[in-house]
Amino acid sequence: MRSSHPNAVEALVRKIPCPSTTGLDVHSALRSGRKTETMKKYWSILTTQVVNSLAYPGDFLGRSFSIIVFMLIFAGLWRATFAAAGTESINGLTFPNMLWYLLMCEVIELGRPRVNRVISEQVKSGEVAYILSKPYNFLGYHFSHGLGDGGVRVILNLLVGIPAVWVLAGPPPPPLGWVMALTLAFGAWVLHFCMMSLIGLLAFLVEETNSFELIYQKAVFVLGGMLIPLDMFPLWLQPLAKSLPFAYMMYAPARLFVKPDLATFWQFLAVQWLWIAVLIGVLALVYQRSVRSLTVNGG
Repeated sequence: MRSSHPNAVEALVRKIPCPSTTGLDVHSALRSGRKTETMKKYWSILTTQVVNSLAYPGDFLGRSFSIIVFMLIFAGLWRATFAAAGTESINGLTFPNMLWYLLMCEVIELGRPRVNRVISEQVKSGEVAYILSKPYNFLGYHFSHGLGDGGVRVILNLLVGIPAVWVLAGPPPPPLGWVMALTLAFGAWVLHFCMMSLIGLLAFLVEETNSFELIYQKAVFVLGGMLIPLDMFPLWLQPLAKSLPFAYMMYAPARLFVKPDLATFWQFLAVQWLWIAVLIGVLALVYQRSVRSLTVNGG
């Protein structure tokens, strides 16, 4: 009879859950639940903005038709350039390559976030103090809101631009080019968001931030390869331009769109996300200091 008691006790002990393990499981479940709720929150912001944008498709389509005007101008300009050069290829790019390249650049430019103006106005009006009391991250809200708006813009601009360029320059690049370009285009959007948010947060220091946006836009146009592909830059300038983040906002997705190459894709993707990591770190630091400044000054 005695020999049965230890077995019974052991069996009973096995049925008792370990407090530390249970605590860890509960803690993990709570953290997982919070992450899920956070993701749902920002997903709701994104989808709400998509619905709001689609509620007035006429406005978006009207602005998207401007891309046809741009492509007609580019077509005339580059057709004359190729004719004057007396060649069908310049630095490895043909006339159809150039037009499809420029279409991708225009789609990215027209779909980029313009959160700097919103953030700047919220800071100057003092509305930022009210928004910071909301149960979501200030920058996270603007990211989700901008992504929903930008996604609609990109799709509509592609729907309008593709037929126009197809008529002007022939069929689009192969599917691999689309996959590479759209993958890098998302990273380009994140880079734009970081830079535009930093410009918007400058409103904590200066009255007007529009001049900073203008300088940034021109840097993207030139050093980003929007107006002229970096392949056509002087040889001494190309490495410098490709080392800056601007090249991965325009040139990288547009170049691989028309000339897809797997090795170049991985190289561009690695450098692009390296710059994203750097800019996210800078943005987080500037944001924390801005919020701390607002709190200290009684905001």
